[in-house]
Amino acid sequence: MSTHSTHPSASGPHLKLAVLLGIAGALATLALMPYLLALVPVQLAALHWPLPAIALTQMGATGVLCWLLGWAGLRLGAPYGLDAPWLRAWVYRQPRDPARRGRWGLAALLGVLAALGVIGLSLLGPQPARTETTIAAWRGVLALCYGGIVEEVLCRLFPIGALVWLLARGSGRVARPWMYVLAIVLAALLFGAGHLPAAHAAGMLGTPLLVARIVLLNAAVGIVSGGLFWKYGLEHAMLAHFCADVVLHVALPMTGA
Repeated sequence: MSTHSTHPSASGPHLKLAVLLGIAGALATLALMPYLLALVPVQLAALHWPLPAIALTQMGATGVLCWLLGWAGLRLGAPYGLDAPWLRAWVYRQPRDPARRGRWGLAALLGVLAALGVIGLSLLGPQPARTETTIAAWRGVLALCYGGIVEEVLCRLFPIGALVWLLARGSGRVARPWMYVLAIVLAALLFGAGHLPAAHAAGMLGTPLLVARIVLLNAAVGIVSGGLFWKYGLEHAMLAHFCADVVLHVALPMTGA
């Protein structure tokens, strides 16, 4: 990891880029619906709403959230290098910073390795009760963009940017490496905790150890994505998360595991 301190600098506009993230988040949420129908069918049926109404409500809420928190994350984090440089260059038709080189193959590889690590670690310790829920691989394909877009905006871009900004405020507005590391770890734990409601609905919880298992396994992917966000930009974190989910939600179900 980088060891230099980062002073805030001018980072340009953010609104159009945040709107793009909001639109992408809304579309990813729509694509997620078949996955949710298989994961938590009872909970969705209990709403007593028509499925199109549920989908539109979720799309709207998530899209607005990605837009607002995406804007806030860019506004707070971009001056400290926590940005989406490739998307920014495309949206605003401006040259990308030549100092930020892409490491797309590395991001994809780390995402796959993180997923394999999660699979290996999940075999250790207490196991959740077996459920009858089987989610087909094609539903996992449709869910890929939700993790890579929505979760990266809400659980990486905003919290890491906000935490680094907050910590730097107490250090003469200089962001030091330990601040990035702390923000990445805390955001990863938040990301892991965010999976608890769905795990509970799917009957995968029951003891404190199983709760810790869900949080820490998901946090492992969050730490990898967070490190890539810091070093190379949000797009690399999105790619790593996408590749991890390909393994966990597409390849793994195809093996029948």
